[in-house]
Amino acid sequence: MLVRDDGAMARPSANPESGGGVGAVVEIDVTTEMQDSFLEYAYSVIYARALPDARDGLKPVQRRILFQMDQMGLRPDRGHVKSARVVGEVMGKLHPHGDSPIYDAMVRMAQPFSLRVPLVDGHGNFGSLDDGPAASRYTEARLAPAALVMTAGIDEDVVDMVPNYDNQFLQPEVLPAAMPNLLVNGASGIAVGMATNMAPHNLVEVVAAARHLIEHPEADLDTLMRFVPGPDLPGGGKIIGLDGVREAYATGRGLFRTRATTRIENITARKKGIVVTELPYLVGPEKAKLKIADVVKAKKVLGVADVVDLTDRAHGTRLVIEVKTGFNPEAVLEQLFRYTPLEDSFGINNVALVDGQPRTLGLRELLQVYVQHRFTVVERRTRHRLEKRRARLHLVEGLLLAIADIDEVIAVIRSSDDAATARERLMSVFDLTQLQSDYILELQLRRLTKFSTLELNGERAALLEQIAELERILPVDGDNAVLRGVVSDELAEVAAKHGTPRRTVLLASGGGAVSAQPAARRAASAIPLEIADTPCHAMLSVTGLLARTTGEAVLVRSGSRAAHDALRSAVATSARATIGAVTSRGRIVELSVLDVPTLPATDSAPSLAGGVPVTELLVLEAGERVVALTALEETSPVLAVATASGTVKRVAPGDRPVRGEAWECIALRPGDEVVGAAPAADDDELVLVTSAAQLLRFPAATVRPQGRSAGGMAGIKVDGGDVVIHLAVIAPGRVEDAVVVTIAGSRDALPGTETGSAKVTPFAVYPPKGRATAGVRAQRFVRGEDALTLAWVGSHAPRAVASSGAPVDLPDLDDRRDGSGRALAMPVAGIG
Repeated sequence: MLVRDDGAMARPSANPESGGGVGAVVEIDVTTEMQDSFLEYAYSVIYARALPDARDGLKPVQRRILFQMDQMGLRPDRGHVKSARVVGEVMGKLHPHGDSPIYDAMVRMAQPFSLRVPLVDGHGNFGSLDDGPAASRYTEARLAPAALVMTAGIDEDVVDMVPNYDNQFLQPEVLPAAMPNLLVNGASGIAVGMATNMAPHNLVEVVAAARHLIEHPEADLDTLMRFVPGPDLPGGGKIIGLDGVREAYATGRGLFRTRATTRIENITARKKGIVVTELPYLVGPEKAKLKIADVVKAKKVLGVADVVDLTDRAHGTRLVIEVKTGFNPEAVLEQLFRYTPLEDSFGINNVALVDGQPRTLGLRELLQVYVQHRFTVVERRTRHRLEKRRARLHLVEGLLLAIADIDEVIAVIRSSDDAATARERLMSVFDLTQLQSDYILELQLRRLTKFSTLELNGERAALLEQIAELERILPVDGDNAVLRGVVSDELAEVAAKHGTPRRTVLLASGGGAVSAQPAARRAASAIPLEIADTPCHAMLSVTGLLARTTGEAVLVRSGSRAAHDALRSAVATSARATIGAVTSRGRIVELSVLDVPTLPATDSAPSLAGGVPVTELLVLEAGERVVALTALEETSPVLAVATASGTVKRVAPGDRPVRGEAWECIALRPGDEVVGAAPAADDDELVLVTSAAQLLRFPAATVRPQGRSAGGMAGIKVDGGDVVIHLAVIAPGRVEDAVVVTIAGSRDALPGTETGSAKVTPFAVYPPKGRATAGVRAQRFVRGEDALTLAWVGSHAPRAVASSGAPVDLPDLDDRRDGSGRALAMPVAGIG
C-alpha cells in the first residue's frame, strides 16, 4: 500500500493498458475507502452474525445449526451424535467461520439455564453458569422436541431458500418457527454501533398474547400485558419493580432488577443462615460466592461468617450463607442484595432484524411481526399442499380413464412405434393430458394390479375433500379469518405440548436496596443489622429442649392438650446476654442467649417443639445432663443447689472465675450428683423430695451462701438406697397457691415402661421442719410401689408430659398429705 504526500491512499492498478501495470499507482481517498469498508463490515456483522431475525428469533449461526441437524435426521427419537460431527457439517456446508463460534452457539441452545425452552438436547458436559462445556469431541447432541416446532414444514416451500456461501447448497432465509422463539428464549448480541438484549418469557403466556392479537388485531399494550405480565427467567428468581418492564414493552428499552430467591433457616442449632435456592438470570453460585467473599473482606457487608455452595445436579441451586451470631439475618440479606449479584439488573434492548433492517421493537410489534410471519408460513404451506393434491388428483383422474378401458390402452401402447407416438395416441384416443399420458407410460405393468376403480375413486374423493379444505384456508378477497384460526390453533397446540408453569415471581416493589419507593427503602433500612439486646426469657423443657421468647413475658403453659412439652426452668435475661446451665455434675456451663432459637410469638399456648436439644448447644460429659438455667450477672439471686445424697448449698452464680466457660458450683462426693437448682432468697423456702416419698420444707436462710469450691451442708436425711429426686424454691407469697405432684412406681422397673400412680396435693398441708431432718411422708405406696420416680413442687399449674412431649393427664387435687395416688394412663417422663 502506498500513501501519497497529501495523505491519500494508493494501490497498484490491475490494468496495464491504462498505464496501470505492475508498479502503477491508483489514487484512492483514504476517508472514502475507510467509510466504505467499515460500512460493509458493520452491515455484515449486523445482518449475518449479531442480531436475530424478528420472525424466528435466531441468529444465522443458530438457524444453520438447527437446519443442518434437521437435515441430518438428528430428531429426539434417534440417538445422539458427536457434537464435533454437527459442527463440521455446519461449518463445511453453511457457516464459513471457525468451529468455536458454531459450538458455542450450539452449547447455548442446549443449556436450560440460558434458554427458557432449549432447542438442542445435549448429552455430556454442556457447562454450567460457572464453568464452560467440554470440548465438542466429548459431547453429543440431537434436536430437542421444541426444535422440531421451529423446523416443521420446511420442505413444503414455507420459507425462501437461499444459496450458501459457495452456492453449492441451499439454506433457509428464516425458519418456519411455529413457536415465538424470540420472546420465549430471548437473545443477546453486540453488533457494530448497536446491541440487543432480550429477556426470556413464558411460552404459554406469549402464545396467549399472540392468539389474542390474532383475534383482536387492534389490541393495545395494556391488554397484551394481561397475558404477558413480565419476563419468565429460566432460573426462576424474582423480578423487582415492573415499571421498567412496562417501559420496555412500550418502547423496546427498559431496565428491571432480578433478585435471588432466599429463605432464612437454622442451619445448625446455634447458627442461622440465608439459603439461596434461585439466583438472578445467568448468575452462577460460584460467582455469587466469590463476590460475597470479596465484599465481606472489604467490610462492605457485615455479619457473614461463611458461604458454602451445596449446588448439585440432583437438588439444584443451594447456596448457604452462614450469619454470625448476634446479627439480624434480614438486615444481612439486605446488604447482600445491595452489594452482591444476589440482586442484579437486566437492561432490555429489543433490537432485531425486520425485513433485513435493525429495529427496536416493543411487545406489540414483536408479536405482530411473528404473527405475520406465521400467516405467511401457513399460507405458503397451504398453497404447496394444495398444488400437490391437485397434481395427484390430475393423475388419479387419468388413471381412472385408463383403467376403464385398460385393454385398449395396452393395445395402443403396443401398436405404437415409440414412446412419443404412444403419448400422442393416448392423448388423442382417451383425451388425456401430457402429464397423465407420461404417468401411464411410466407405470410398470405389475403396478396395474394394485389399482382398482374402487380404490381410485376413494382416493379421488379424499383428494377433493382435502382440496376444498385447503382452499377454504386461503384468503379470499382479503378475508383471512380461517387462516387466522389455523395459526391460532397451531399456537395453542405448541403451548400445550411444550409450555411449562411460570418460574419467576413478579413483584411490583421489593423494598430494600432496589425499591423505587422511598418509604419501602426507609422501612428496609430500619431493620437493625445487629440483634438488639432486648429482654427475653430463656427456657429449658423437661424433655431437654432450649428456647427463648421474643419479649419479656415468659412462656406460660395452658391446659390445652394441643400444647406439647413443659418448662423445667426459665430465667429472665436479654438477647445478647450470657446465662449459665447447671448440670448434674455440679458445673455451670456458659451459654449465649443468641445461640438459643427464638419461639415465634403467638396468642395460643405455643409448643416448645421449636427449641433445640441441649446437647446441640453445650458440650457435656458422658452421662451429664442440664437440670436448670441461671443468670450470671453480679446482681443475680443466690442459687440453691441440691444433690441426690441430700446435700444442699447456696452459691452466688455471678461469682464465676475470670477465665473458662464452665466451672464448679459445688464440690460433689464420689457417686453424688446435682438433682436441681433454683434461685433462692433468704425469705424463700427450700423444698426437697426423696425417692422414699419424704418431703422436707425449711427456710432458705438456714443455708448460708458458700464459695464455688464448697461442698454444701446437710439438707435432708436419706436412708441407704434412697435419693433426693427434686428441689423446689417457694416464695413466701406463693405458699397457698403451690401444689406438690408425686408419682410412685417400682425401683426395679425400666424407665418409661411403668405408668405408676400420681397424687396432686396442696403444698400448705405439709408442715415445715428443720434442716437436716427427714421431713414428712408425701405419698403412701400401694402394692407394687416402693419409690417415687418423679416429684414436682411449684406455684403454677403442674403439667406432666411423656417422653415425646405429649401431655399426660394428672389426677384432681387431693387434700390428703399421705394418701395413695391414682393410676396414670401412660408413663410420665417429666413434670413442669
